[in-house]
Amino acid sequence: MSGPYPKIVYTEEAMREGMQIESADIPVKDKVALLDALSQTGLRNIVVGSFVSPKWTPQMAHIEEIVTQFKPKQGVKYTAVALNQRGVERTKQFVPPLTLTRGAGKPRLTLHQCDVFARRNTNRSHMEEMAAWPRIIATAVKNGDKEAGIGTNASFGSNFLGDFSAAVTLKFLEKQHELWDAAGIKVTTVSVGDPMAWCHPEKVEEIFGTVKKRWPEIKEFRCHLHNARGMALTTAYAAIKTLDEDDTLHLQGTLGGVGGCPYCGTGRATGMAPTEDFMHMLEGMGIETGVDMDKLIDCVWMLEKMLGRTAWGHVSRSGPRPMKPEQLFDANAPFVEDLEQCKHFKLGPEMYKDALSPYTEPITSPYLDRIKQGLPAFEVNGDWPWEADFFPAPGKELKTVERP
Repeated sequence: MSGPYPKIVYTEEAMREGMQIESADIPVKDKVALLDALSQTGLRNIVVGSFVSPKWTPQMAHIEEIVTQFKPKQGVKYTAVALNQRGVERTKQFVPPLTLTRGAGKPRLTLHQCDVFARRNTNRSHMEEMAAWPRIIATAVKNGDKEAGIGTNASFGSNFLGDFSAAVTLKFLEKQHELWDAAGIKVTTVSVGDPMAWCHPEKVEEIFGTVKKRWPEIKEFRCHLHNARGMALTTAYAAIKTLDEDDTLHLQGTLGGVGGCPYCGTGRATGMAPTEDFMHMLEGMGIETGVDMDKLIDCVWMLEKMLGRTAWGHVSRSGPRPMKPEQLFDANAPFVEDLEQCKHFKLGPEMYKDALSPYTEPITSPYLDRIKQGLPAFEVNGDWPWEADFFPAPGKELKTVERP
């Protein structure tokens, strides 16, 4: 582990971000089964769906049935999106098992940097969003709030207006900060959003890095990223590396990387960072997730069966890196060519039993022999293979290791 890293709060969004762009005909029982399976993976924060109008989001028409039928697991925080007071009232009927988030936490100023997207998505202009700021601040003062947040959406760029530099985003954050300063309320949280997948690691480094230098009292960071251009996971990694162990970073993704927005112009291609790939990356960084990768991959395969197509993730297709000797691939496995055969990492050699094999003699290796003996393949501070007869060195006569 090369940290220290910030505390990471990860939220799984497949039941909301993922489903909202998929067919409305997916049976409720299938969605319930997937939600129940997700609950058993070790994920701690799961969004179950949205309490929104089925006229524009028909995939959420049966959200009450899903919430009524699924089996909540103790220790998992279940939330739902509610965009207005009507949605909040619908959500309240299911608290618990749901946790109501709208209106909870610190007051926050925010806006879409893309006026066009705001009009398409929420039927509100960029200007109307800003016009709400004085009311939000007045309410916070009246309530005696001591801390508040700042943030923007479409923080990196727009399919309709083009690129937004980090300097533009920081200017919006600066203006919001000034308003809270004038009200005597301390700013301790910042958020950036990316509905149209313009995120990039360089930009999040500049934005979060500048925020930390300019306003060191900000310790809570939120970063909602989409993946149409393949940058969500690398941008999340950059965010993690930019922050410190005293910071908290909120991130989201979806099972299989599915999801999208009908208003942004890229539909299902918008996607998010695949949860299974995200967890795999964190584990590789030495960050414990508490997630059972085997169960998570089962969920991806369940989702793919529901959708009738392969999802966007990678770990569910190739398997996690085999870190233990018993997980290593068979050196004498035959050709593995298609995605079904590739499932041998989880389902065993039965998956490629009829595949073509070019090997007339068994594949052997002294490195593999070492592993079978419980030794490492390489000894960085030892003799192997640096002092072996076959390893080149100045003035050394090499001895060829004959194959058996």
